Amino acid sequence: MPRMREHWEARTQAPLLALAVAFGIAYAVRIVLPDADPWVHSVCSLTEWVVWVAFALDYLVRLALAPAKWAFVRGHPLDLLAVLLPLVQPLRLLRLVSTLLLVGRRARMAPQITLTTYVAGAVVGLMMFGSLAVLHVERDAPNGNIKTLGDAVWWSFTTMTTVGYGDHAPTTGLGRILAVGLMLSGIALLGVVTANIAAWFISRFDRDDEVERRQTELLEALTREVKELRAEVARLTAPTGVPPQGDTTTAPRS
Repeated sequence: MPRMREHWEARTQAPLLALAVAFGIAYAVRIVLPDADPWVHSVCSLTEWVVWVAFALDYLVRLALAPAKWAFVRGHPLDLLAVLLPLVQPLRLLRLVSTLLLVGRRARMAPQITLTTYVAGAVVGLMMFGSLAVLHVERDAPNGNIKTLGDAVWWSFTTMTTVGYGDHAPTTGLGRILAVGLMLSGIALLGVVTANIAAWFISRFDRDDEVERRQTELLEALTREVKELRAEVARLTAPTGVPPQGDTTTAPRS
């Protein structure tokens, strides 16, 4: 069963990520083009639901292939939450949150995705979807000042980096909930980025120290070999057969 689940996850990784891209496009079109033809919005809405259903089926298949069902559920709480969220209250925002959770989970499971790629993708994804979500919520608010996509992107960037100039800020309750989520996500991602950079420097210093240590050991070994070689040369070239001093032995008389 574990081998079958790993095979399933490997085979479905690329299709699910492609569906996630389709979800992002559909979600963006409905917000950026609010005056588009009704059929366009209908297709986008259908695409969002299809993507969510695909990820929900993926969760159910992995649950069925898991040898210990309860252990799988306890080990993947965010996956279960993402599957159930749209059923509790079928809002587009909840479909967005659930899809982001499921995409993030599957992306972390992909062996070919490194930490740097995952963090960069998470930053871009959160900023893009955070901008679209807050624009959707705040655009028609009476006292809102986030009216364009540029305003929303600027607000998302300053919020995720914890700068917060305050020139643009959500005024609705849902918009402020989005802001809190984006702030917490930004702090977490900044921590991961900082830790990743620190780990890179530490590993680089460790490699440099290892190279320097090996060079020192080679020099010490070479010094010992040179000393042994000089001692051996001195022993081999030392004069032999010389009578010791003080020997008064003389040749016999004729």
